[in-house]
Amino acid sequence: MKEYKLSGWPELPASYQRTAYQRMLHQMSQGFVPFSQLVRNSGLSRELVRQFLAELDHRGVLQERLSDAQAPTLLRSAFAWPWLRRALGTPDIRRS
Repeated sequence: MKEYKLSGWPELPASYQRTAYQRMLHQMSQGFVPFSQLVRNSGLSRELVRQFLAELDHRGVLQERLSDAQAPTLLRSAFAWPWLRRALGTPDIRRS
């Protein structure tokens, strides 16, 4: 999942002066925010949030990154490698 953050405050047209858009701008000005949280807290549809993020990206004020929540998944998949389990002394649960 992606997270979004503002790198600067944009000058937006009147169509984006609604409270829902201002709320998203405020959240993203404080730090990275997951897409699902932007949708939930703004009350807008997923498509409207996507369009807004595209507008911010077009204006060059949007940063995005992959969520840290995906890191544990990568770590869990690393334990599927037998050499890593042996090196760490972790038992192979598939042999039990």
